[in-house]
Amino acid sequence: MTKKEIETAEQIKRAVSAIKVLRPAYKGILAFYEKLFLAQEDSKKHIHLQPIKISEDLLSVKRKEGFPLIARKDFTIDIKTSAALLREICRFACEANEVLTQAGIKLMDALNKGKVDAPILLSKTLSEDDIYLDETEKSLEIDKEVLLFMSQGSIRPSLSLCAEQLATYLNKNTLWEKGYCPVCGSPPAISLLRVEGERFLFCSFCDHEWHSQRIYCPFCENKNQKTLHYFFSKEEEEYRVDVCDQCRKYIKTIDTRKIKRPVYPFLEQVATLHLDIIAQNQGLQSGHLLWLQT
Repeated sequence: MTKKEIETAEQIKRAVSAIKVLRPAYKGILAFYEKLFLAQEDSKKHIHLQPIKISEDLLSVKRKEGFPLIARKDFTIDIKTSAALLREICRFACEANEVLTQAGIKLMDALNKGKVDAPILLSKTLSEDDIYLDETEKSLEIDKEVLLFMSQGSIRPSLSLCAEQLATYLNKNTLWEKGYCPVCGSPPAISLLRVEGERFLFCSFCDHEWHSQRIYCPFCENKNQKTLHYFFSKEEEEYRVDVCDQCRKYIKTIDTRKIKRPVYPFLEQVATLHLDIIAQNQGLQSGHLLWLQT
């Protein structure tokens, strides 16, 4: 593993340990996601991808018009490594809740018996082929959301590394003012406030992190302060839920200035599912697909 990958793995472990102490009720969820995130990081050392090239002419147009660099279906993924990770996810899914356990058993059995071809499943997941996914859901009797959770989790390391390569085409000196990821056009999963109060968003698809405006809705690009607000709990001042009254969507924000422990953004997303429940009880919608609750 590279130095960065080792540091990320340690960051995940330390963050999980700290959150387990703070929120004992999340121990089961955290145990599963710790295995998932660590397996994804370990998978990265085996991944080999051909870089995606973007011509200067096309890049100039995309920058001028505010278009993302590529479409989600155009990402490159390491099928062999992703297929191996899929089997690993099936194995430790069996140690989670009943829904994941049954899905893990059924999918592993289908893979072993050739009823499901891993490369095809992963390719169809990337291309978002709903017909294929619906048919697979029916034939395996696995909920489509759970099936996608496992297949998307398997290709995520490839997506992340691909996004890192593509990010070299971005103009780092220009603030991205659109309500979607500059790499792939997907909505953000979570928001972070860093030391100087600067806001950063993390892509729900490719994990890309970008510097954003402080006061605006990343889903409808609303900048009217009168229709933008947030709520938080006095017991958890490091978290807040940013709400847009215009589109009725929300995004959770982590204020790292109020946290003394290690922070791994996507783990924080999992450890704050109670905030999603509160927001949805208020009639608000998440701007992206929620993480699967185990």
